[in-house]
Amino acid sequence: MAVSNHLPCYDPAFVRQLFDEMAATYGVMNLVSSFGFARRWRRQCIRAVPIRPGDRVLDLMTGMGEILPDAGRMIGSDGSITAIDISSRMCQEARRRASDRVPCPVQIIEADVLSIDLPPGSADVVLSSFGLKTLSSDQIRTLARRVHDILAPGGRLSFVEISVPRSYWLRVPYMFYLRRVIPVLGALFLGNPDNYRLLGVYTGAFGDCSDACRAFAEAGLEVEPVSYFFGCATGVIGRKS
Repeated sequence: MAVSNHLPCYDPAFVRQLFDEMAATYGVMNLVSSFGFARRWRRQCIRAVPIRPGDRVLDLMTGMGEILPDAGRMIGSDGSITAIDISSRMCQEARRRASDRVPCPVQIIEADVLSIDLPPGSADVVLSSFGLKTLSSDQIRTLARRVHDILAPGGRLSFVEISVPRSYWLRVPYMFYLRRVIPVLGALFLGNPDNYRLLGVYTGAFGDCSDACRAFAEAGLEVEPVSYFFGCATGVIGRKS
């Protein structure tokens, strides 16, 4: 879906503040907003590409580090994970999760993935779950070029994002739930409804991973789109030849 690349909600400072405010309740709301499927989609994301013992894994927009335990078990003690997120509060949560649940070295960096300086060819696998929707189309193209540079030759990537289903019978109730019900739940149980209303705004503007898939292909990566549960989540998987 075409949207302005200059909306305030795509500004890195805005995104940082938003997720700092939501950090205490985001894990619960992420599960609620996906009807509990978020955990399954993350696991499908990291199993969609080969992850081997000893791999160097880069987790972009790691959030609360939900992917870290599963990825760590797959690469074992000889591998390593670098996880990046723009929110200091999210990074704190990710560090707590990594400290006792990940069997390999983990470095968690508070930074904007679009501006952090990472060595070329420094990752064998790049993963990301539920962060793409907070980027504009121009920012996604910038990210795609950076992923191409960061991946080692033969490196793999897998991204997943909550999406707008294409089927009318599923799209209408699903978007009503995200735009209307989730903010009410936020107001009743978890604080500020305006923050959680933005989840519907981001998802509606993002649509699905079709444009992101094109961006990664334009950056020189071999990619294909994937769909989870009738398009309620979509993803991009691929490799650097």
